[in-house]
Amino acid sequence: MTGARAGTHRWREETFVDLDRALAVATELAAWAAETIRDAGTGAPYGAASVRQKDGPADIVTDTDEAVETHVRRVLAEAFPGHGIVGEEYGTTEGRPDAPHWVVDPVDGTTNFAHGLGWCSFSLGLAAPDGAPLLGVVADPWRGETFTAVRGRGARLNGAPVRAAGHTTLTGHVFLTEWAAHAHWPGMDALLAELAARHCTVRVMGSTALSLVQVAAGRATAAAIGEFHPVDGLPALLIAQEAGALALPGLPAYDEPLLLSAPGAAEEAARVWSRCRPR
Repeated sequence: MTGARAGTHRWREETFVDLDRALAVATELAAWAAETIRDAGTGAPYGAASVRQKDGPADIVTDTDEAVETHVRRVLAEAFPGHGIVGEEYGTTEGRPDAPHWVVDPVDGTTNFAHGLGWCSFSLGLAAPDGAPLLGVVADPWRGETFTAVRGRGARLNGAPVRAAGHTTLTGHVFLTEWAAHAHWPGMDALLAELAARHCTVRVMGSTALSLVQVAAGRATAAAIGEFHPVDGLPALLIAQEAGALALPGLPAYDEPLLLSAPGAAEEAARVWSRCRPR
């Protein structure tokens, strides 16, 4: 589904999706999910959220992850029959081959959530059959913030327009990145060294979606992840791009590294990235 190529199927956007309605449904789901996550996770120590391992000790899932995704899938299936759904916990539900598909990460930052750390998010997006993002929603339950974007319409934070920072250098500003689960990704150590030499402050916060939308909000000048996965990255990528951020050196391929930068710092970020980017 997410590996489809443009032109494989004839797709008529107006036939299969009303983006205004889709955004309304996605925003309502984000509000519900944020409340559910907040209620389940407030003050919860490790173990209180029914933590279970998936592929290892650093790859975990909770009842809340599963409950949120189950509800989102049910609502989307009823509202948009024929659309596909790709989720973090329950995989792929195929839709019509010429219809768009949804990507959902019910709790992006499950480790933080399970340990009672208030930095995780709900991420939901809609993509065309060729994988191109159409809309994205990222909700931060702990700060009461919801980022939204529709392709070609700009990005918003709680309904107000938002833009990437006007910074012209990485020096003195914030750069966000994420581990590959619990480990460094290839090139990450070299990147950290390059940024430190430039007096650029790096933060590893624990949610890919939230890291990427901080570039949209102008709080971080740039952000990098070792592998771009559409389930947690596609909605935030669209939001950042609609806010004016640049993906370097171009649109990422699935499972490939991704760098986002404020436009004024993009040339410097690209030079750093070219020396450190995983090959």
